Amino acid sequence: MASVNKVFLIGNLGKDPDVKFTPSGVQICKFSIATSERFKRGDNWEEKTDWHNIVLFGRQAEYAGEYLKKGMTVFLEGKISTRTWDDESGVRKYITEIVGNAVKNLSPRKDNSDNYSGHSDSDDHQETNSKESDNEPIDDLPF
Repeated sequence: MASVNKVFLIGNLGKDPDVKFTPSGVQICKFSIATSERFKRGDNWEEKTDWHNIVLFGRQAEYAGEYLKKGMTVFLEGKISTRTWDDESGVRKYITEIVGNAVKNLSPRKDNSDNYSGHSDSDDHQETNSKESDNEPIDDLPF
């Protein structure tokens, strides 16, 4: 039976995206997204927030670095990926990330005074979809 690794998130950026390049020139962008859920415990409403590490490559990374900012609400489609590495001391480290292949800004557009104007970015190319070549493993990652 085939397996599926697909993630859909709607959440808020925890910080501005961090863009870097591999030695071969592939653009990589990292940021975190917070998703929250409310639930009732007894007579009280509580909120739980989860943080998701996001990695984008190529055109998606370029878009995120240019258009996304801390606090914005985004839709993200991708897959879960866990990678390992050894730090300088030889200790094995693990990280679970969402490797995105489509991202869309859901926040209303801000005017020059940093106030939301109530317009969406629907005409500003806020969505990018990857080609299969964008999702190929990259051996020269700088991290």
